[in-house]
Amino acid sequence: MSDLDRPDPSGTAPGSQRSVQRSIFFSAIERYGNLVVFLVTTAVLARLLTPAEFGIYAVVNAVTAVVAASFQEFGGANYLIQKRELSRASVRTAFTVTFGISALTGLVLLALSGVLSQLFEQESLRKGIAVSALSFLLAPFSGTITGLFRRDMEFGKLASCNLASGVVGAAVSIALAMLSFGFMAPVWGGFAGNVVLTIMLLRQHRDFGAFRPSVAHLRDVVGFGLYSSGVSIINVLYNLSPQLFLAKILDFASVGLYSRATNITQVFDRLVVQVLNPIIMPALVSRSKDTSSLRGAYLEAIELLSVVQWPFLLFIAIMADPIILILLGQNWLEIVPLVRFLCVANLALFAACLSYPVLVATGRVRDALTSSLISLPPSLLVILCAAFFGAQAVAASALLTLPFQAAVALYFIGRRLAFEPKQLSRALLKSAVVTAMTASGVMVCAALIEARIVPSFLGLIAAGGVAALCWWLGLMVTGHPLLHHFYRVAGGLVVIAPWLRLRRL
Repeated sequence: MSDLDRPDPSGTAPGSQRSVQRSIFFSAIERYGNLVVFLVTTAVLARLLTPAEFGIYAVVNAVTAVVAASFQEFGGANYLIQKRELSRASVRTAFTVTFGISALTGLVLLALSGVLSQLFEQESLRKGIAVSALSFLLAPFSGTITGLFRRDMEFGKLASCNLASGVVGAAVSIALAMLSFGFMAPVWGGFAGNVVLTIMLLRQHRDFGAFRPSVAHLRDVVGFGLYSSGVSIINVLYNLSPQLFLAKILDFASVGLYSRATNITQVFDRLVVQVLNPIIMPALVSRSKDTSSLRGAYLEAIELLSVVQWPFLLFIAIMADPIILILLGQNWLEIVPLVRFLCVANLALFAACLSYPVLVATGRVRDALTSSLISLPPSLLVILCAAFFGAQAVAASALLTLPFQAAVALYFIGRRLAFEPKQLSRALLKSAVVTAMTASGVMVCAALIEARIVPSFLGLIAAGGVAALCWWLGLMVTGHPLLHHFYRVAGGLVVIAPWLRLRRL
C-alpha cells in the first residue's frame, strides 16, 4: 500500500480545526523567521548595491517569474491540493508534466537570454537569466513535494526546509555582495536557496517513486493546468509589469526604486498573508460541498484580514519616512511617496488572497481566469501610460487599478457564494472603525517627528506602541470577532506545544 492510500495515523484530518491551528502555527514560524531574514538582507544589500543594480536584479527576477508561471500550475501544488481523491498515478503524471514543461521552458529562456538583454539594452542580463534558468530543473521536485505536504497539512516539515533555504540564500547573497558581485549576488543567492530547499524536501519526503514518469492522468492535469496557468501567468505578468515597463522606457535605477517601494509595501503579505496562503486552499476545499458554510467562512475571513491589513498599511504609509530612513538609509528616501501611494492602493485588496482559492474550491477556476482577463489588461494599459511619467506615476496609478481589480473579483465571488454588497459592508464596518482609531494615533506621532520634537527612531518606536494600543482599544470598543480568535489561538497554543503545560505545572 502506498503512502497516499494509507489512513492518516495522527488522527488529525486535514482541514479539521486542530489541523488548521497546527498548520498556522508552523507556517507562522516559517514566515516570520524568513521575514527577519528578509529584513536583515534588505537592510544590508541596500547599503552594498546601488538602485541600478537592484533594478537589474529586479528585471532578471521579473523575467524568470513570468516564464516560471507558465508551467508551475501544470501539476503544481494547487492541482495536488484540490484533488479530492489523489492517487499515486495522479502525482506521477503531475510531476511528469511539470518536469517536461519546466525543462523545456528553461532551455527556451536560456536560448532567449541574449535577445532579452538586447531588448532591455543591458548585456549583463544574459548572465543573470542563465543562472536563474538553472532553478527550473529543481522546481518540479520542490513543487510536487510542497504540494503533497500542504495537502496533508505537514507544515512543520515545510517550515524547517523553507527556513534553511531562506537563511542560506541570504548568507550567499550578502557574502557575494561584499565580494563585489553586484546584482549577481542575490541571483546566486536565490539559486543556492533553491538547491538547499530541494535537497531538504527530498530528504523529508523519501518517496522517490512519486517521480517516476507517467501520463496516466494527462487529460486531468492539463485540463486544470490550462485555466490555472492562465490565471497565474496574467497575474504574475501584471504584478511585474511596472519593473519591465520602467526598465524599457526609463532606466534600471527607476526599477530599483520601484522594487524597493514594493518590497516595503508587501511586508504585510509576508507577516500575515503568506502565513495563511498555504492553509487557505486546503481549508476551503474541505468546506466546498456546503455553499452556506463557504460563504460564512469567506465573510469571516475578510473581516479578520481587513482589521489587520488596513491599520498595518496605513501605519506604513504614515510612517514611511522614518521606516525607510532606518531600514534602507538616506539614499532611498525618494521612494517615500511611492510607498504611500502603494499602501493606500493596497487597502482595496483586503480579500485578494481568498479570491483564487474560493473560486477553485467552488470548482470555478475558469471564473478566476475570466476575472483576470477582464481586470488586468486595462490595468496594464494604465501602468504602461504611467511609466512614461516615472516611477512615482506608476505607483500612483495603483490607486485606479487595484480597486478596479478588487471590484471585478468580488463580483465573481459574490455570484458563486450568493452574498450581497450589504453583507460585505457589514463584515468590513468594524474593521474600518478600528483602522480609523489606529491611524489617528499614528498621525499624532508622525506630526511630532515632522516637527522634530522627537527623533525618527524614538518616534517610530512610539508610533508602534501607540498604534498597538489604539488598535487594541478599537477591537474592544467595536467588539471585533478577532478578539475571540485571539482567545482561541491562545488555548490552541497549549495543545500545539505540550511543553507549555509542563511549565505551568
